[in-house]
Order: sequence, then C-alpha cells, then structure tokens
Amino acid sequence: MTPEVIFETRGKSGLITLNRPEALNALTLTMVREISPVLAAWAQDEAIENIVIEGAGEKGFCAGGDIRALHDWGKSGAPEATGFYREEYQLNHRIKHFPKPYIALIDGITMGGGVGVSVHGRYRVATPRTLFAMPESGIGLLPDVGGTYFLPRLAGETGAWLVLTGARLRGGDAFAAGVATHYMASEGLENLKANLAEGGDVKAILDAHHQAPEGLSLPEQQGDIDRLFQGQSVVEILAALDADASPWAKKQSEAVRAKSPISAAVALRQMREGRHADFEACLRMEMRAVTRMMALPDFYEGVRATIIEKTGAPVWSPATHEAVTAQQIDAIFAPLGEDELQF
Repeated sequence: MTPEVIFETRGKSGLITLNRPEALNALTLTMVREISPVLAAWAQDEAIENIVIEGAGEKGFCAGGDIRALHDWGKSGAPEATGFYREEYQLNHRIKHFPKPYIALIDGITMGGGVGVSVHGRYRVATPRTLFAMPESGIGLLPDVGGTYFLPRLAGETGAWLVLTGARLRGGDAFAAGVATHYMASEGLENLKANLAEGGDVKAILDAHHQAPEGLSLPEQQGDIDRLFQGQSVVEILAALDADASPWAKKQSEAVRAKSPISAAVALRQMREGRHADFEACLRMEMRAVTRMMALPDFYEGVRATIIEKTGAPVWSPATHEAVTAQQIDAIFAPLGEDELQF
C-alpha cells in the first residue's frame, strides 16, 4: 500500500510529505498517529536541525481532515468521532512547542487540519498556489486545530471575517495577513529544501528566498473587515453588513447567512475568547466544542449537502442566526470533566 505519510532525512532536515494527493492530502487518523512519534524522535535527534513539512502533488498542501470518515464515525457512534480530534489537537500542541525550526511549505490548498499542521510551526512559506481558508462553519463544525488561538491574533478582525464567511486567501494575502511568514514562487521550493538540508540559520535561508508578493487585495479590504466584523454577536455583525451599501458588504452578508447559525456563533465566541487565552486553553475549548458539535445535527446535514449529495442547500437547525441563544453556546463550551483534553 502507498504510505499516507513519507518520512525522510535529507542532510540536516527531517522531511514530512503528506502523501494523499488524490484527496488533496486530507489528514487521516493514521497520518496523525504516524507523524506524532516521528516528531518526538526527531526532537531528540541531534543530527536533525529543522523539520520541513509539505504536501504531495501541486494542488494541495492539506485540504483538511477526512470529513467523510468523521461523518461515518459520528453516525455510527464510533469512539473515533471525537478521538480523532483529541489526537489531532495533541499533535497540534506538539508542533506548537517543537524545539527546532518547523517549516511548513503551504504550496496549494491549506484548510482545516492542514492549518493545524502548518500555522503553529515557526515558519510558513506561501506561494502563488496557496489557498488558505477555515471553512468549517459551512459544514456545521468549528474552526479548530488551534484556530481559536491563531486566528484572533491576525490583524484586526481578519480572524472573525475568515471564520464567519469562509473567505479564501491567496498566497500573497496569506502572507499579508500573517498566516505565512514568507512568500516565494513554487518553482523555488526544491532549491529552498536543498538549502535547508545544508543546515544553518533557518530564518536567514528563508529570508534569502522570500519574494515580495504582488496583486494583494486584503490590505484594501482591511478597513472594512475591521469596521464591519467587530460585533460581539453574529446578528450584530450581520446588521452592520446589511447597513453598509457596498457590494462587498452584501457579498459578505450572503456568505455568513449561508453558514450554520450555531457554527457561526461558536466560531465568533472562539475569536472573542481565544484572543485572551493561552494555546492549551484554546485547544481545550475546541475539544469541548467539537465534542458537543459532533452530537448536533448540523455537521451531518452539512456533510450531506456539500459532500455526499452535493445539493449545496443544507437545512440548518436552528435555521437562523437570530434563533441561536447564548445558553446554547454556553452549553457547547461547558467543561468536559474527566474527559478534558490533556497534554
């Protein structure tokens, strides 16, 4: 069988290749379980100076978690339905605290689980092929994998905008937003990897390969994003968008209204509380929320409409943002007791 992850040592680099190009390298439980012990070993290996992670093929770094498997586990009541997230978050924690430079080459689609194995590393290299998004509220889930910590720390209200609309950032805008630390042409990545394998000052190597991106759109939108997405509730943000006469605001309003109302409310709570919480608290918050969300109908409805039947018309419960109550969201984030996430 073709391995789902390929591990190599090249000179001073430990190289991880996510190897499911036919599925845009979507992250499986097997992949999570294989990556974690290798990182633990490489952390102790004095011959390894840096870690490089990339995706096979030219289309995707990693398009997210294996949503269909999660759907089927949840439907059948299998322990993997929440067990996958628990192990994935522990891997995210290992990456965040990895003692050596960890460089993610986010060349292609980078969403969901792919964000979790990239953004918490010390360096992220975007390219013109990068397409970054956290679209989970469109399938009745939440922006997890440490997004509760990382996204609120982007400029202004960029995090709230991304999670409520599912907006996608091209490579240059991913760099402008702070998602990526460096930007360069895809064609130069092999040379970059060769230079990293030689060892030495990783930041200096990356800086030497960095190219200034052109044709950015995010800087022009930043003022509107910060002004219109600062509300403390999704209803308040929608009111601000609807009161704005611009075509851009109308498009954002339509995008928010297409998402699961309960997912959107959960995502906004993450952005507001995560800004002031440490990384471990954010992951625990996500474990609480995903455990409750997997027991609600919206995830299964979202997967049915967008992935299984592809009707593109999910029927959410509750159906409107106005119908979501603070009590419902409080219950989703309530502690798990002895099932709290541990590190």
